[in-house]
Amino acid sequence: MHFIVCIKQVPNTTNVQIDSSTGTLKREGVESIINPFDEYAIEEAVRLKERTGGKATVITMGPPQAETALREAIARGIDNAILVTDRAFAGADTWATSYTLANAIKAIGSYDLILCGKQATDGDTAQVGPGIAEMLDIPHVAYVKKIEDINDKSARVERMMEDGYDLIEMPLPGLMTVVKEINTPRLPSLRGMMASKKAQIPHWTAQTINAEKNNIGLTGSPTQVMKIFSPPPRPGGQTLAGSQEEMAETLVEKLRQAQII
Repeated sequence: MHFIVCIKQVPNTTNVQIDSSTGTLKREGVESIINPFDEYAIEEAVRLKERTGGKATVITMGPPQAETALREAIARGIDNAILVTDRAFAGADTWATSYTLANAIKAIGSYDLILCGKQATDGDTAQVGPGIAEMLDIPHVAYVKKIEDINDKSARVERMMEDGYDLIEMPLPGLMTVVKEINTPRLPSLRGMMASKKAQIPHWTAQTINAEKNNIGLTGSPTQVMKIFSPPPRPGGQTLAGSQEEMAETLVEKLRQAQII
């Protein structure tokens, strides 16, 4: 069986900065990491290939430096990696990103299961995984917490719900987005790190994946983020002093002044 994992390189969530002049995220000079939710998808793909004797491929859309994330995935047990990179992809929203990754998966050829993290920490939309499935016209299940059984024709999974879980059987090929409850990601092994350094990672452009110019990047994005800004800092509070009656009178007067009462 062939498992494909779609991952994203995101800014380290402890080091997110906003450019005050442009209102956009600062990515230059900011540490980037594998999207934390995608680590669970990587781990699950490695477990599934070990369980079925198959292979696992990781794919990402991003700038050339996103190759670092792909090599880390290989160090964790993934077999092959592909970087989909082209200046034409810049500014893509979730629709254009889904289209690009779906075209790249078509270019890969045969596969049995696509795995994604439930969402990316820099966008939190949870749209790309299901979007890829819709572009490929394959079934998909979101919020998968356990893969109970899988073969080359179907998979039986538990989908996490607020009040428990649903037991679903899905025909393959298909796509799943996974939650952190599904496993505990392993650390890169020494053998894996050596393999990741030697790995040849192909760079695919828009032409490679036969993507239409009007469907990629900023041009192909139905939605656009016009501005990102930090909320203004809250002013400090005020401490009231005196007896309970005096503090109550002072509080009522201040509420009247603020036209709250």
